Amino acid sequence: MPKQIPCIWMDGTAEEAAAHYTSIFPNSSIGDVTRYGPGQPMPEGTAMTVGFTLDGQEYLALNGGPQFPHSEAISFQIMCADQEEADHYWNRLTDGGEESMCGWLKDRFGVSWQVVPTELPALLGDPDPGRAQRAAQAMFQMRRIDIAAIRRAADSVPA
Repeated sequence: MPKQIPCIWMDGTAEEAAAHYTSIFPNSSIGDVTRYGPGQPMPEGTAMTVGFTLDGQEYLALNGGPQFPHSEAISFQIMCADQEEADHYWNRLTDGGEESMCGWLKDRFGVSWQVVPTELPALLGDPDPGRAQRAAQAMFQMRRIDIAAIRRAADSVPA
């Protein structure tokens, strides 16, 4: 399969977003930046595209304008090893953004992310349907995922 590089449409904030994201994720860097020239849709010198890498995954930010705002229909999922790692990404990405439900958030640029401790899918898909249901019910009450609280709910004995 050919390499896939997500392209994030931005409204003039491509360089700022790339700098923000690369400050959050380890082993990240900004790569090539192309700029608009004279007579093009954005002011001359404005970044047209910004290539960047977040911990080995390549992305491209495109300053295309206000025509296509972000929506929750597309999000980037961050699978985190533990609560500490999940809290790092949650705290950094919600700074200037907004929290949503069940580990979803919008960052300051309007891009949607899901911050997911790797244990969560196993709890939600537990072979014991009651345990899985209790885990899901606990998650549905949360904004930031608290994996210990979900684990306790899953392990609780129904009355």
